[in-house]
Amino acid sequence: MFVLSILLLIAAVVLFLVGRGRTTDGGWRIGAAISAVAGVLAGVFSCVHVVSAYEVGVPVTFGGVGAPLTSGIQVTSPFTEVTTFSTRPVDLNLNDKDTVEVRSSQGGVLYADVTVKWAVVPAKAVALYRLAGSEEGVEERLVLPDSREIIRNVFAQHTSEEGYASAREQIGSEIAALIKARLAPRGIDVTVVNLRNVKPSAELQKQIDKKIQQEQATERAVEAQRTATAEAERKRIEAEGTAAANKILERSLTDKVLYNQCLAAYREAAKANPVYAVPCGTDSGGTPVIVDGTGDQ
Repeated sequence: MFVLSILLLIAAVVLFLVGRGRTTDGGWRIGAAISAVAGVLAGVFSCVHVVSAYEVGVPVTFGGVGAPLTSGIQVTSPFTEVTTFSTRPVDLNLNDKDTVEVRSSQGGVLYADVTVKWAVVPAKAVALYRLAGSEEGVEERLVLPDSREIIRNVFAQHTSEEGYASAREQIGSEIAALIKARLAPRGIDVTVVNLRNVKPSAELQKQIDKKIQQEQATERAVEAQRTATAEAERKRIEAEGTAAANKILERSLTDKVLYNQCLAAYREAAKANPVYAVPCGTDSGGTPVIVDGTGDQ
């Protein structure tokens, strides 16, 4: 813009000089005036920079870096270039082709999908400019490589099963804390780190499936053994109960008891046959007893 201003002013001078020699034509002088006004306006605009809301600008004049420019209209030297950085959170999505390949403490390969939400701290914009040169450079040179390194290091401290299942929340918290601690001193505010998905590799998935099948087979064998043990215990208790009952019955079956049971049985039978001899007796000879249907002995 400043170069355009100089060219317009030079054009205005040339038009003015040419028009001065031609008293009958005032068009040259009008053109010179217009060119001069345009040159002045271009020069003014070259000294004005508008920094948008949620941005911070870093001015560079002849290689020298100035203080950060806040949002609004800023007046600078016409030779100053302003590089802006967004202060809004920016998403770094590590998925699809950028998915992070990690290894567990057991050597299993997993693929982690992670989103890192980061933003430039305005007061650190100049330092970040010196480190990376632009907002894209900050992401490519600082946020991305540091995040990948930390993600791999954290997963390497956990087993494969912890990585894809039991400790995913803990791993996500560890990754977030380490990334924030690494980038904060550089002027990068990490607001959110989201471990969205962890997928085992094909080879690791085969090992997982095989382990699950082995565990299920073991559980079935243990359950079968538990059932057999319980059935054996039930039968033992039942046999002990039967034996105890038989001993009690054996002690209680005296001759008198057997005699009374015999009479009761044949008395019931006498209802169909009024009178018959019953081979019951209380002595060793078993003297017969006559039973009739009236219930009298």
